[in-house]
Amino acid sequence: MRKLNKGRKFSRKIGPRRQLMKSLVHNFLMQEKIKTTEAKAKELRSAVEKMITRAREDSISNRRILAKTLTQDMVKKLFVEVAPKYKDRAGGYTRITKLGQRKSDGAKMAIIELVK
Repeated sequence: MRKLNKGRKFSRKIGPRRQLMKSLVHNFLMQEKIKTTEAKAKELRSAVEKMITRAREDSISNRRILAKTLTQDMVKKLFVEVAPKYKDRAGGYTRITKLGQRKSDGAKMAIIELVK
């Protein structure tokens, strides 16, 4: 039973799943818009929104917490470019737009982007 276990598994073990989310977060923060499957976009949304919320307050402790999972370039971009745009916004920093099914395997596709 999966009681109290949050998150999707994506048919991967814990290491590859963490690396997948890390690369999705990296690509999303660098490009601010990516095309991926709907399940990955929904999982990515929760991770990115928590990071942006933490980055809204620029303190050394918040920078260190985010530096555990992100590279130095991403932390800098998050605090300097991304988070100041959302100072007055109370959440909901991302938008998921559904695209339909992928031809090859029928996976539901979506675009996730930062709200302007």
